[in-house]
Amino acid sequence: MSIDEKYGTYIKSIYLRDKPPEGSYLAALPVVKNLRKMKELRFTSNVAFLVGENGTGKSTLLEAMAVSMGFNAEGGTRNFRFSTADTHSDLSGYLTVVKGVRPRDGFFLRAESFYNVASYIDRMDDEPSFGAQLIDSYGGVSLHEQSHGESFLALVKNRFGGSGIYLLDEPEAALSPSRQMTLMVLMNELVGKNSQFVIATHSPMLMAFPGAQVVELTEDGIRTVPYRQTEHFQLTKRFLDNPEKMLEMLLGEE
Repeated sequence: MSIDEKYGTYIKSIYLRDKPPEGSYLAALPVVKNLRKMKELRFTSNVAFLVGENGTGKSTLLEAMAVSMGFNAEGGTRNFRFSTADTHSDLSGYLTVVKGVRPRDGFFLRAESFYNVASYIDRMDDEPSFGAQLIDSYGGVSLHEQSHGESFLALVKNRFGGSGIYLLDEPEAALSPSRQMTLMVLMNELVGKNSQFVIATHSPMLMAFPGAQVVELTEDGIRTVPYRQTEHFQLTKRFLDNPEKMLEMLLGEE
C-alpha cells in the first residue's frame, strides 16, 4: 500500500550520519557496511519489511530505528522505562531517522523481550494508582495469562490505536500460520487508519502483504525487491512444491 499523500508517513528514510569505529562489531555488520554505501534508505509504503539471512543486521537496524524514535530498547511505548539487560547496540548513535508527520501512537514489539514488556505492565499495575489499570489498554487480561501468540494479537487488537508507527521484530515467532493471517487483517485495518509498519521478518506469509515494500538485506547490499524474488518466497515454494525431493537433497536419502 503506497503512502497516503494527505497524511504522509512517520518515518520517511534513514541514513548513517557517522560511521562506527573500525574494528567494532557494528562496523563489521553487513547492514552497517551497506548503509554506508547509500545516500539513504527511503520507505515508500506504509508497510515495509526488512528481510534477509540471520546475521545481516535486520533486528539491530530495527532496534536502532526504535531507539531513535524514543522507544524503550526492550520494547513497549515511548513511556516505557525499564531495562532488564543492557544488550542493545549503539547503532542509534550513528543513525539518522528522517521523520515526517508526528504519530499519535506507536509501539516497538520485539519477540525476544516481550516477556519483559508483559512483566513491566503487570508491575506497573501492582503500584498504587488513582486511574485505570494499564492492562485495560491491552485487553484487560495479563499478557502472562495468555499464550505467546494470544498475547501478541491481544496487544495489536487492543493497544494499537491507529495514526501510529509500529515497529515489529519477528512477530511470526509467536504466531501460527493462521494467526499470521489474522495479524495481516489487523495490520490492514491499522494502515487504513493512517498507520505505518516497519517489520523485520523471516515469514514469507507476512511479506505477501499487499503493496508492501520488501527491503532485502544481504552481505552485498540493501535493495527493494519484488516479493516473489525474495529467497524466502522461492525457497519456501520449492520446498512446499516437492518436500520429499527437498528432504532427499538435504538429508542425502536414497
